[in-house]
This record gives sequence, C-alpha cells and structure tokens, in this order.
Amino acid sequence: MARSRWLLSTLAGAAAALGAAWLLPAHAQEGPAAAPAGPRSPEEIDARTQRAITRGLDYLARHQEANGAFIDGIGRKVNNQYLATIGPHVGVTALAGMAFLSNGSTPGRGPYGKQVQGCVDFVKNCVNPQGFVTNQESRMYSHAFATLFLAEVYGMAPSGEVRAALQRAVGLIVKAQNEQGGWRYLPGAKDSDISITVCQVQALRAANNVGVQVPKETIEAAVRYVKRSYVGPGGSGYHGQPGGFWYQVYENQPLRPSRTSFALTAAGVTALYGAGEYDGPEIRGGLQFLFNPRNRPARHDMKQTFDYFYGHYYAIQAFFQAGEPYWSQWYGMLRDELLWGQQPDGHWRDLVGANYATSMACVILQIPYRYLPIFER
Repeated sequence: MARSRWLLSTLAGAAAALGAAWLLPAHAQEGPAAAPAGPRSPEEIDARTQRAITRGLDYLARHQEANGAFIDGIGRKVNNQYLATIGPHVGVTALAGMAFLSNGSTPGRGPYGKQVQGCVDFVKNCVNPQGFVTNQESRMYSHAFATLFLAEVYGMAPSGEVRAALQRAVGLIVKAQNEQGGWRYLPGAKDSDISITVCQVQALRAANNVGVQVPKETIEAAVRYVKRSYVGPGGSGYHGQPGGFWYQVYENQPLRPSRTSFALTAAGVTALYGAGEYDGPEIRGGLQFLFNPRNRPARHDMKQTFDYFYGHYYAIQAFFQAGEPYWSQWYGMLRDELLWGQQPDGHWRDLVGANYATSMACVILQIPYRYLPIFER
C-alpha cells in the first residue's frame, strides 16, 4: 500500500516535470488497511494530537446515520450568516469519509472501514442521472467534495461501481465549467467564484490521478481564471489586498463588491497547485499573504464563522505543498489552535455544524500521515 502511494506520487511529479500534467492513470494497490505510517517528523503528530484525532473520528463514527449520511446544515453563506436547513449533507458525508480515509481505513477495512463504506453508499446514491451529486438541493461545493471523496476511495480500493459514479460526477464538472473558466453554485451559471472553483479543480485532479482523464482544456481554462483572480503588487482596490485573490472577477476587473480574504487566497493558491502550477508570482504572493499574521483568522472565529475551517483546509494544503519554511511553522500553530477548540466529547463546531467542523479538523490534523494521494507533494 505504501509503495502504491509512493508510485502515484512519483508518477504525478514526473508528469508535471514533463509538462504532461493530468495524464496520470494509477491506483493504489488493494489490501488490508494498515495503521498510519506516521508523520515524517515526530513533532508533527504527537501523542496529544493522536488522541485528539481518535476522539474526533470516534465522534463522527457515533453520529453517522444508518444510511451512511451525516446530518448538518445544507445551505449557503450570506454575508456572515449561514442560511441552512438541517438534513443529510452529501458534502459533509464526503468530508467525513475523507477523515476516515486519512486515518488509513478503506471501505470495509480498518478501524473505520464500516463508516467509510457507509459514506460511499450514501454518496453513490446521491448521483443523479446527469451526474450531479446532490441531496436536498445541495450545490456545487458538495458535488466537488463528493467527487474528490469518490476519487480517493477509488484510488485506495478500486471498484467498478465507484468508478462509474466518479466518471459521471467528473463529466458534470467538465460540462458545468463556464466561459470564464470557473464554476459557481449550480451547473449552468455564467459567473464564477474562486472558492467554488478550487473545489472543482481538486476533484478533477484527484479523478485524473486515478485514471479518469480530464480534458486538458478544462484545466488550462481554470488556471487562466484563477490567475486573473490574483491581486498583484499595486493592484489593491475595493476590499482587495496585494497578494490576495479576488472572490470574483469580470472582464479583467473585480465584480463589485468583490473582496479578498485569507480563505479566498488559500483557495487560489491551492487551486494552482492542484492544476499542476508549482511556482509563479501568484503562488509566491499568495503564500506571503497567507503567512502574514494580520491576515490569519483568530482562533475564536472557529466557532463563529463559516470560513475558519474552509480557509484552513486549503491553507494547510498550500503550505504542505510549499514545504519549508512554511509547513512546520504553520502546522504546529494550527494544530495547537485546533486542539484548543476541540470539545470534551471530541467534536468541533462552526456555523455549518459539528459533523462538518469535526471532519475538517480531522482531515487537517492527519495530513502528515500522507495517506491520501491528493495531499501528496
């Protein structure tokens, strides 16, 4: 299993070096789930962090529904509020599945194998005839997280049913890309935003990594859109800051009232990494923006906003890809914040709900295990 993950990472790196990005058919070898191999550095995941991860995963395991779903707020952010109805959330179910996969379990195998299989079953049942993965009017955020989850599952435990669902979901993303090169809340939208676009790019990258090919033109258009969203030196205006990424752009100008933020910039940098761009002014400027303490969300925001976990989910991936000096400093800081915010029964909470926040926290904390191909360097 470890050799398969190493081979996948090696093929990805070689393809990027040769300019043949996105042509990477490879799967992880089937076999029993093993205990996490452990972080490269003993300081990354210490005993207290391991306990926090276990408590978080056990909380999720206790709160999974009989049909495999996880219940949280299905809705959308409006300013600083999250308008939602409570129900089986396909996006949160996918993220919970990612949290279990990050610990080494696969469908039916490992300490959380039963839970992973439940997540797979629910997500597959939410793929409609057009390939849209949706439940109770959930939108493209959830579709992308579900597609990413299916790709990671297929890479770790190949299955014909999972591949078929994955191919349909990928086809929907490709068709839903608009003329701007990005994506919005629903298929067919003419405008785009950076936060939804990064989700789609990562889902496509993960799918292509396991042999579901993605048109090169789709990725090239996405890269152009993300780079247009970058606020270069001297480019501030409205609520933009140099080094950040706009929420939306329109014909080379911000779409008022566009803005930049920590979460949006993390999305922009990670989208470029996911598209096979590993250097450039947008990445360097974005990393500096994110690393600036003035731009970092405060830890009390963890329970009060929608953006804390979403932003850190992408920021930690950006710093992991960037390596040193960013990675070790950022992971240690964020790990301590997350451990501070964990509740006695093992959960975290934000505006979406406890299952979402706990899934996000567990995924973030387990990145040093290096189980999931999408998080490999």
